[in-house]
Order: sequence, then C-alpha cells, then structure tokens
Amino acid sequence: MQKFNKLNSVPAYLPIVNIDTDMIIPKQFLKTIKRTGLGKNLFFEMRYDEQGKEVNDFTLNQSPFNNSKILIAGKNFGCGSSREHAPWALLDFGITCVISSSYADIFYSNCFKNGILPIILEEEKIKELSEYANRKEEISVDLEEEKIIYGNNEITFQVDPFKKKCLLEGLDDIALSLKKTDKIENFEKDLINKKPWIFND
Repeated sequence: MQKFNKLNSVPAYLPIVNIDTDMIIPKQFLKTIKRTGLGKNLFFEMRYDEQGKEVNDFTLNQSPFNNSKILIAGKNFGCGSSREHAPWALLDFGITCVISSSYADIFYSNCFKNGILPIILEEEKIKELSEYANRKEEISVDLEEEKIIYGNNEITFQVDPFKKKCLLEGLDDIALSLKKTDKIENFEKDLINKKPWIFND
C-alpha cells in the first residue's frame, strides 16, 4: 500500500447524496479479485451512455477533473453493500482522498485499508472547498498536520491516530501482521514446546 502524507490536486466535486457502492462500481464488475483495472468503470452508469460512450457533462469525464486525486462528495458516501471493490475503483482511477460530511462505516474503514484518506467535514466547509473545484484551482491535503489548505485558508480535520499511522506508513492488514512476525514465530515455538501433540500427524 502506498504511503499517504501530502496531496495537491484540483478537486472534483460530485454533489450527490447517498452515493452507494453500486454507483461507485456496479455489480457486473465484481468478478475480478484484482485491485487494478477497475478505474475505467468507476461511476460507470453516470460516466457512460448506453452505447458505452463517455457522457461529456459528467464531472470525471472533464479536464482537469479526469485527473483529480481528491473527490468532494455529498453526504452518506459509500452506503449500500460492503464491496471492497469500491475503494479499489477509486484508487485505480487515481483518487486517494475523499471529502464528505458522512460515510457508510464499512466503506470508511475500507478506504483506510486501501490507502485512501476519507475526510469528514461540515457541509459549510465542503461548500467552500467546492468553489475551488468550480474554479479549477488546487487544494492541498496534509495528513501529518491534519489540515486542508485552500488559498489563504486552512481547515483542520481529525483522523483516528491508528488509522493515520497506517496511512502515513503505508500499512494494510497484511503489512501490520508482518510487523509482528517475530512475535508470531515465538508463539509458535512456545506452543510446540508446551503442546507438541497438536502438531502430530
């Protein structure tokens, strides 16, 4: 998992509430277990028409938003099913930070496990940031300092310390387990000595 520290990007603004995981990545694209290749199908039903052509007035089909790393969205983002393909699709598209006033709990947790920073802000602050999307101007996200810089202004946000550490160090669940390899091996050796019959064929 890539480390997350600072991020500069023109944000893409998608002012739709209750965007569920099926809207983020429709069910027909869930057959793969690979984390790559899903970006082209992100928001598929909004990005493409029935003939598979890009819808010109959809935000993420327009420049510079087709290269945005920050997505500003409506409240209750990521609701619906718990599919982990949703953050995979966002990440594969290039989005590594989502800003919303609220998230579905499982989606919120899955973001951190896949290297995406989900920021929670008040609606008023989100409206301020959306103006930078409208003007196609960059904003800056600093995870270490827990702040967003836009123009001459700053917004602070809060992140759980453990989740913050994982993002800063690029630690997913597997990497966290590997950091405890010595303890796992010592436990196994101790178990063999104390209860050898467990390991008998």
